[in-house]
Amino acid sequence: MNHGARGVAVYEPTGLDRTTRRANRKAAALRGRPAVSGDRESGDFESTVEPRRAPYDARHALPLLVDAHRATTRIVRVAYPFLAEGGLGADGTYIGSDVFSGGSFVYDPWVLYQSKVITNPNLLLAGVIGSGKSSTAKAFITRSIALGHRAYVPCDPKGEWTPVAEAIGGAAIQLGPGLPTRLNPLDAGTRPAAVQPDEWNKIVWSRRRALLGTLAESTLGRPMTAVEHTSLDLALETATTHPAPTIPDVVTALFDPDDDRAHRGGLRRSTLVDDGREVAHAIRRLVHGDLSGMFDGPSTTEFDATLPMVTLDSSRIGSGGNDHALRLALACASSWMEAAVADPSGGQRFIVYDEGWRVMRDPALLRRMQEQWKLSRAWGVSNVLIIHRLSDLAAVGDLGSEARALAEGLLADCSTRIMLRQEPDQLARTATLLGLTDVEIATIGKLPKGRALWRLPDRSFVVQLVRHAREVELFDTDARM
Repeated sequence: MNHGARGVAVYEPTGLDRTTRRANRKAAALRGRPAVSGDRESGDFESTVEPRRAPYDARHALPLLVDAHRATTRIVRVAYPFLAEGGLGADGTYIGSDVFSGGSFVYDPWVLYQSKVITNPNLLLAGVIGSGKSSTAKAFITRSIALGHRAYVPCDPKGEWTPVAEAIGGAAIQLGPGLPTRLNPLDAGTRPAAVQPDEWNKIVWSRRRALLGTLAESTLGRPMTAVEHTSLDLALETATTHPAPTIPDVVTALFDPDDDRAHRGGLRRSTLVDDGREVAHAIRRLVHGDLSGMFDGPSTTEFDATLPMVTLDSSRIGSGGNDHALRLALACASSWMEAAVADPSGGQRFIVYDEGWRVMRDPALLRRMQEQWKLSRAWGVSNVLIIHRLSDLAAVGDLGSEARALAEGLLADCSTRIMLRQEPDQLARTATLLGLTDVEIATIGKLPKGRALWRLPDRSFVVQLVRHAREVELFDTDARM
């Protein structure tokens, strides 16, 4: 037995000449290992050569024959989330680029509501400091104004919306101790043409009464009792005998009730004074306390609902960390704006609650905000709540408390959640409250600045905000750094 080329064994009988042996070895090396049968002693052999299997070479592999498959993005997006999303269409405000599809991403809450993509037009926007939260909100709101929408900011604790409002032709009303601006939160406003006078009087009464109740409960830190409700009702009736009632008129009526009204209510004047004493002292804070001079007289300015943006700069109030005063100011400012907001002919408007975590620790104010959230579709309003992280909602109260339930109710009433980067210790809480998938949670944990997860019911997009050079300058919140 000899070994041919490439180590192939060749069996050769004795007595063969050199030329024959060489031919046998060459044939075995080229075609494979020979299978030899015969009589070794006699030299009578029959040889068959088994073909040798060639080594695999990818360059000469045959293509895999698979039938082509075609499907719409609506079907394929289920198997490939993010990668094959069909998009939200072209009707709306341009935000930036869809990171996974590479196309443009546009959004309009009213368009999506009409097409039944979302169930309400409210938005939640959350992101840690430095994630691009403010730039995203301002870019979205200001660009939407070009489509005919308007925006109102009832409380701007840091004054960041003032240059934005002035740049687009809006108005910024500055409130604070020592400033000349005064707002009367009990202003009736302008009656909409479609509302009858009797109905309008009931609406105005309800709005005034709700505001006074919110101010009292917020300051007292507890719900009012039944007798306190009665005292406040009678005081408001007395105050509305004036053509333009103010909060000082209500405080005076609480401390010094009208005899006739007390008798009509089946009460003694002295009893009414005692019943309403704590409420009177609570509301008095807006007349003689740290908020005096801002809401204790006739308005020195008017709310122009035709402007593209109106913002109330409350940075003088919230700069010292006085969140309670800021919450009272928000309640008064919201009531002052509400007459125009509730007008069904006012068009589609955004109501922006910036630094929402600072005003959500008050159950009375949360109840008022929840009512506005519920009426958003009837009013044509999109409420935009801006917070740092979802744990801010948990910080408003203990588990099972009314404040906690109200705060989580606001979240449930936001069909659109815009999530920018979150810290690792916040991801589990975020996943629980929003019902995010593991892929979505992993995504928001490492988003770069200006990139956000836009979460809609059963759909999500990763969007990179694209800003113009002028927007970069106008929306800069690090100017002092």
